[in-house]
Amino acid sequence: MRWGLRLVAMLALMTGASASARAETLIAAMSSHQIQITSNYTGSQLTVFGVVERDGRTVARADPYDIVVTVRGPPRMLLVREKERLGPIWINRTQRRFPDSSLFLAVASNRPLSEILSPETARRERIGLEHAQRAKDSSLDLDVTTTRFQEGLIRILSEKGLYSAEERGVTFLSSTVFSAPVDVPATAPTGSYAIDIVLYAGGVPLARQTTNFEVVKSGMEQSLASGAHDLPLLYGLVTVLLALLLGWLASVVFRRD
Repeated sequence: MRWGLRLVAMLALMTGASASARAETLIAAMSSHQIQITSNYTGSQLTVFGVVERDGRTVARADPYDIVVTVRGPPRMLLVREKERLGPIWINRTQRRFPDSSLFLAVASNRPLSEILSPETARRERIGLEHAQRAKDSSLDLDVTTTRFQEGLIRILSEKGLYSAEERGVTFLSSTVFSAPVDVPATAPTGSYAIDIVLYAGGVPLARQTTNFEVVKSGMEQSLASGAHDLPLLYGLVTVLLALLLGWLASVVFRRD
């Protein structure tokens, strides 16, 4: 009987600890879920707002909360080539393909990632520019050559403004309310973007929330894109006729008598 009581007590303690570990929940919202590209589009900025909800019975944690926001753009097949100089010319030497890789990637946190979680946790949770593209079921480290190409991919897309990491990109407005701006450059591709928000305390993930937004063309740009996709033959003929017409008009205007 005593062993039964002890077992019940241990189960109660374990259940209470598990409930405490899941006591926090994340609620996130966005300032807008759609970015429309028009003829004068030069980029845009969205803002992610969030609040950490706690169970009223939860004891305050010794470690402060940390937030990491990861924005992944439309997946594409990305090809990275390594060039080598041969005399006066440069030639392609080797290459690596990165299937289903995000063409846009942004990582924001309230402080440096190295202060929030360990390298092992970052690798497992796919946190950071170097880990965000890792497959969810992948537990193996990349070989040296692939790692070099991945670093080159991150460097190239960072120079184009498509990859970014902001160590102070998340701001806590209070102990449980935060915001994070997301800059979307003019070069960002159209499509659906996924936002992954993770709450940490003491390097341990406590809660996760996901949301999304999309970048779409609108107005004349959307009409032209739809026409080129749905009626390619007609679109090509109209383009050729328009080019001929403009060429004829130019010859008439600038004709010398």
